[in-house]
Amino acid sequence: MNKIRLDLLLVGQGLAPSQEKAQALIISGQVKVNGQAVTKPGTLISPDSALAIEQSFPYVSRAGAKLARALQVFPVKTRGVTALDIGSSTGGFTDCLLQAGARQVYAVDVNIKQLDWKLARDPRVKTIEKNARYLEPSDLKDGPELVVMDVSFISILKILPAVKNIIKQGDLIALIKPQFEARRNQVGKKGIIRNRETHRQVLEQVLAGVVSLGFSVQGLVASPVLGQKGNQEFLVWLKPEAGGLSQNNLKKIVEETLTDGQEEKN
Repeated sequence: MNKIRLDLLLVGQGLAPSQEKAQALIISGQVKVNGQAVTKPGTLISPDSALAIEQSFPYVSRAGAKLARALQVFPVKTRGVTALDIGSSTGGFTDCLLQAGARQVYAVDVNIKQLDWKLARDPRVKTIEKNARYLEPSDLKDGPELVVMDVSFISILKILPAVKNIIKQGDLIALIKPQFEARRNQVGKKGIIRNRETHRQVLEQVLAGVVSLGFSVQGLVASPVLGQKGNQEFLVWLKPEAGGLSQNNLKKIVEETLTDGQEEKN
């Protein structure tokens, strides 16, 4: 009997509504095959294997699994911190932070009504309806120790100056979406980038821009969950201070991340 990718098998057996959600469940350690946890979506599995999901999808949106991956890889403190979620949307990042022990999360979005009702009524969540480019320290009662960011239709480089004014020390994890960082002629049909060289150019460009704004790059990892149109995305760990990886090491980490991301999908 031919083996099938685990993520596709979950969808085929009705255990996940889509391949993307199946991937998120697998990466977050929720799926067991014959009693053993499997965390790679591309693992080939026999169709007659016993599949089990320990619990339903753990976050209010699939974005939560993206941040969860970063928190697995980067040694960033979450327990007891005040965090700022820029581009909160339905709240996947916010939900992930709360489950990781954050004391309080400021959820910022131009349309805060998108926030999942479970989070909107959670006293630990403070909502701010505002364009993050114009965010001021006075908008937050308590200064954040951790900032996370997931924005669309704009480069993260346009928002980082405002972030720099808000967080003086601590950590920032930003989702890099190449389709919104690349030049128009680098983006393929339907807004999808599949070319590895384009990913490399965009990542190197963004990381150089980040450094020029006074942040240091601490780490980079490929998102385990693709964007809604199928775009590969990446998570970068920053600190609001000089230092971090050298120019040569930035190129090296980009190459390693692209390679690791491809292996993760296979």
